[in-house]
Amino acid sequence: MTRLKPILTLVAAAFAVAMLVSRPAMAFDTTAQYAVLMDGATGDVLWDKDGDTRMHPASMSKLMTLSMLFDALKAGTVKLTDEFPVSEHAWRAGGAASGSSTMFAQLGSRIPVETLIQGIIVQSGNDACIAVAEALKGSEPEFANAMTERGKEIGLTNSTFANSTGWPDPDQMMTAHDLARLARHIIYDFPEYYHYFSEKEFTWNGITQHNRNPALFLDPTVDGLKTGHTSASGYGLVVSAKRGDRRLILVINGLTSEKARAEEGVRILDWGFRAFKQYKLFAAGAVIENAPVWQGNYGQVPLVSANDVNLIMTPDQRKAMKVSVNYTAPIPAPIAAGQRVGTLRVEVPDKPVQEIPLLAGANVDRLGMFGRAAHALRHMIFGS
Repeated sequence: MTRLKPILTLVAAAFAVAMLVSRPAMAFDTTAQYAVLMDGATGDVLWDKDGDTRMHPASMSKLMTLSMLFDALKAGTVKLTDEFPVSEHAWRAGGAASGSSTMFAQLGSRIPVETLIQGIIVQSGNDACIAVAEALKGSEPEFANAMTERGKEIGLTNSTFANSTGWPDPDQMMTAHDLARLARHIIYDFPEYYHYFSEKEFTWNGITQHNRNPALFLDPTVDGLKTGHTSASGYGLVVSAKRGDRRLILVINGLTSEKARAEEGVRILDWGFRAFKQYKLFAAGAVIENAPVWQGNYGQVPLVSANDVNLIMTPDQRKAMKVSVNYTAPIPAPIAAGQRVGTLRVEVPDKPVQEIPLLAGANVDRLGMFGRAAHALRHMIFGS
């Protein structure tokens, strides 16, 4: 018999929840056309608005160019002190003559990799991006193909790239969710390079430019990452902030002005840190349920989780969540400690259902022949 048993009493004891009731979706919205708020530590999406709809990412896609460069640095094929040349294509398509965002690299010059990183992050230099693309893959089209393939490897399931800069192109498309995944990849997989994102200004070729990320100047807990704007994309922002031991990552796009981008970025981050808390449902190894055993030397076996069961949610979501255990009862002996015997199911409004394996918390040996016969007879007579 399969048993699906609500564990209301355990949830009530853990959280002082009187009853499980339906609640409406969170009444929070944004003027952004696309948005994703992600927990940095877990990668869980806490809130979104069309987060999996493909959109024009503009210069926010430069994060993928940086990720490719960070990969090369980590692999040791490139060093921060290496110098990359500025080709005529990089100069014309991304330099001062292009009229686009640039670090004002000079034609034919050679620029250290570390400087190019700063030129991309702080100054959003298209010339710097193209120089990196050509140095790593020989040409920008080849680099864009490699960006798409590498993106798939790190979980960017809805992203395609046509260039290194984010210049408008029908094939340069990402989702807000993919941009959040990419930001998290950079923050946690390349911590040694993340500090560049918090630099507020950078000077090259005698020209000082300030970081375009407005949240860096409005919120002292913000430490990255990148803005974007084209007529096709509107105004967008990938931003991350850390308060205490918590980090949030926010992506917004499709806003109508720089002012709206700055205000929405800070407002949503503030809301996210206030609204969402981490709640511990069960500690690793804690008994979640005692399941009946068939023909074992013990009549029950404790069901436990191998890891802490934590959820990040709002207080209203916590009150409305439903928690149940699912296992086939009775569980036949012998049972080995650590053997998977069930599933913990957690349903929270506006979040994907989570299913956590439940393991046997102890060994249960099988009864001998006479014991099994006596157990079967008792079950026939008394039903237990």
